[in-house]
Order: sequence, then structure tokens, then C-alpha cells
Amino acid sequence: MTQEEEILIMPGAWNLPFRHTAGRFASRFFRELRDNKKIFGVRCPECRRVLLPPRPLCERCFVSTDEWVEMGHQGTLEAFTICYVPFLGLPPPPIATIMVKLDGANTCLSHVMGGVDLSDVEKAKDLVKIGMRVEAVWRDERKGEISDIQYFRPVA
Repeated sequence: MTQEEEILIMPGAWNLPFRHTAGRFASRFFRELRDNKKIFGVRCPECRRVLLPPRPLCERCFVSTDEWVEMGHQGTLEAFTICYVPFLGLPPPPIATIMVKLDGANTCLSHVMGGVDLSDVEKAKDLVKIGMRVEAVWRDERKGEISDIQYFRPVA
């Protein structure tokens, strides 16, 4: 192919519905969200870190995890980005996607921020800050999905 040859762009869209088994650890995690409004991680028996979301293996020590630990509903905002363009599967913009380290956890949970007006970029920079305290807001009707936590909001 030479630089003079036209590059064709092929428009299209993929819609790939699928189902998969959540597995033992994710299934328990989502059942606790749905049935009890509780958030659980697992503790590594070697390094003692509490991993959230829970997983069957500590990626640092390469050992199996099996000690379930209940997390608090509050935590610290570790990272965020504010999006002003739509993304499939997320609420309409503006939206702040966040990484929150819940009290008692050593790793972060990815979610979204709510309860904050993000429509003005300059004001949003003053409302959302690394290190701020946030808390989970639960959906009334839960289905066993991460969205059972509707969002995290700033702690008043």
C-alpha cells in the first residue's frame, strides 16, 4: 500500500449481548449488595491486605483468599475523572467516575459520584477533590449488580 492509496473507513456498530457466570466470589459479593446492603472484601492470609472487589487470589502474594471482611459504606476518594461525553452503560453526562477506597479496604472500588452538580466545570473542580470522604447511596430495588450502589456522594 502506498501513501497515495485511499484508506477506507468502514462504518458499523456491534451489539454483542452475552451472559457469563459471575463465579463464586463475585456471586457472593453481588448477593450481599442485593440482599443485605453490605459490601464485602476478602483478606489475604499472607500480606493481610483487604481486597475489594473480592477475588479468589491475592495478586501480590499469589495465595488463595477465603476470609470475608465487611467494609464500611464510607471511604476516601482516591481518583476521579469528570466526563462530559456519553459512554455506553453509564448515566448521561456530566458524570464523575471515581475510585473509592472504602474504610477497611486496601484497594479501590470503581464507581460513580452522585449528589454533586457537575454541570459547571470550574465549580465541579471545587466540589470533587482527591481525599474527600464519600458514602454509598443504595437503590431501593436491588438486582445483584454493582449498580445496587446507585452512586457515592460526599459525606456531609
